[in-house]
Amino acid sequence: TPAYSYFDSLWTTPLNWGYYTIPQPNANNREIYWPRGKVLGGSSAINGLYLTRPGEIEINAWKDMLGDMDGAENWAWDSFYAAMKKSENFTAPSESIAQEANITWNTADHGTDGPIHASYPGFTFAQVGQWEESLVSMGIAASKDMYGGQPWGSEVSTSCINPTNWTRSYSRTGYLDPLADAGNYDVLANAHVTRIIFDNSTSSGNLTANAVEYTTNNGTTKLTVKVGKEVILTAGTIGSPAVLLHSGVGPKDVLSNAGVDLVSELPGVGQHLQDHLSATVKWTTNVETAGSIFYDNGSERNNTLFLTYIDSAVAYVNATGMYGSKVDSFKSTILSQIDQYKPNTTYDNGVVDGYTAICNTTASTIFSSPIGQIELLFMNSDSNGDVGITAALQHPYSHGRIYINSSNPMDYPVIDPNYLYNPVDYEILREGLKLARKLGETAPVSSTLTNETSPGSSVQTDDQWLEWIIESAGTEYHPSSSCAMLPRDQGGVVDANLRVYGLANVRVADASVPPIALSTHLMASTYGVAEQAGIIIRKYYDGALATTAPSFSSTSANTTSTASSSKHANGSTSSSRYPVSILAWLPLAIAVILSFGGLN
Repeated sequence: TPAYSYFDSLWTTPLNWGYYTIPQPNANNREIYWPRGKVLGGSSAINGLYLTRPGEIEINAWKDMLGDMDGAENWAWDSFYAAMKKSENFTAPSESIAQEANITWNTADHGTDGPIHASYPGFTFAQVGQWEESLVSMGIAASKDMYGGQPWGSEVSTSCINPTNWTRSYSRTGYLDPLADAGNYDVLANAHVTRIIFDNSTSSGNLTANAVEYTTNNGTTKLTVKVGKEVILTAGTIGSPAVLLHSGVGPKDVLSNAGVDLVSELPGVGQHLQDHLSATVKWTTNVETAGSIFYDNGSERNNTLFLTYIDSAVAYVNATGMYGSKVDSFKSTILSQIDQYKPNTTYDNGVVDGYTAICNTTASTIFSSPIGQIELLFMNSDSNGDVGITAALQHPYSHGRIYINSSNPMDYPVIDPNYLYNPVDYEILREGLKLARKLGETAPVSSTLTNETSPGSSVQTDDQWLEWIIESAGTEYHPSSSCAMLPRDQGGVVDANLRVYGLANVRVADASVPPIALSTHLMASTYGVAEQAGIIIRKYYDGALATTAPSFSSTSANTTSTASSSKHANGSTSSSRYPVSILAWLPLAIAVILSFGGLN
């Protein structure tokens, strides 16, 4: 049920990893909560359902960072756009919802026969329909091409809602559940991958994965599945680098400190972590909100369509909309500070070079373009009935890392996004929050807002905004880039064909791959990465399905028994008949096999 994303969320259940960052020194030493889906379908099963797309300019910037690398054309806009559309099954809103919420769309920009539903709620609020008008009054135009490569301006976004039954559409329901039980794949439920096991180098010097180790009982017993052709790692921005590190693939200092034997030195694993930092301006209101209706048994509480409502009014404001004629001056400031805020958590000059390349691309190509630097979100599902307008930084210049400090793969990895290390991030977010406040004070949105409760009228000066941001800012839940697709000498982890450097038959295909933080929400981009992975791998094998069956073995201190069956998604058992390489033909289903199951 869409509205339960807010009102009865899986965040409070064991189906959430419930991560926290380490204390953030530039955010009052707070440990920031990072929920992630611990369920088939990963975070697509627990997130806020927004289905927005990045822009052509930033996708082509990603491709250009790859230079003449083999496969770079896979990440040009036309190719990636087609992959995102391939995952989508678009349904237009009803006439009444379109009118009340002021929704516009262009069907040609959408896919119509993919596995993931993209649609709109069956219930809305007048405030949603006022969103665009107020933004236009502020000089922020309505979006003309939100889904066709120009995602700037205001719009009501599509959400991952199946309009035939008003339920969440996510990677399990879209990709995995519809598959016929042809006996050529298995899902190992309640399994935790502990490491990838390698044999001797190939003639090219790369290591070959020959097995994947996992546990179903919190590490007491280790099982393995042999690799027929490849391992496709799709454990998400947190999980994928953690699996590589526990496999001995990563920075030598991290592995040494964690007590993990070095198998293949790859300094970029876990580095280049980027996230959308956000904060919310809130007001009391003189009208019912989704939150007040649900928690206070409001007038529409028994309307069967009410629970289809999800917050989805968005706006992407570019640098010109924020800085006007001062864009070039501020861009020069950003560029002048890049060297000063290079990462100090790596011994590798290549990782530092990668940071410089990412920031130079972000500042030179993206900042002064029409691409949004700030996302504004309308929020009316707060439990106390307040209305919020969130401002979220889309292209951070503070980069962090994922690492491990233990050899036990059941221990959580360490998350350090390094929020606000580069003060440019604070300055951009501050201007975004000023816009959020101004939007709440602009008619017609202002007609229903009565009193600003956070940060409140006491916050006016830039110093006061800084103090409040340090105390209040948190994640928009869009971490990326921890297994970045970059040249190896820039701290890259995968090449343009998604292969991990130094490994002959391991690929990564999830939100950890884009080298730059993309604007808009990450779900459509992640589906695009997965669809593109399927295309790349099919092309590599020329469409031939492998038929080699895997074998399972148990390894622990007191057992050498052979496991003869594995569990389907429904928990039943059947004989094991799939090759690991079959995962390549299940683009998003790969996220639930041989991984933590994280889709960001």
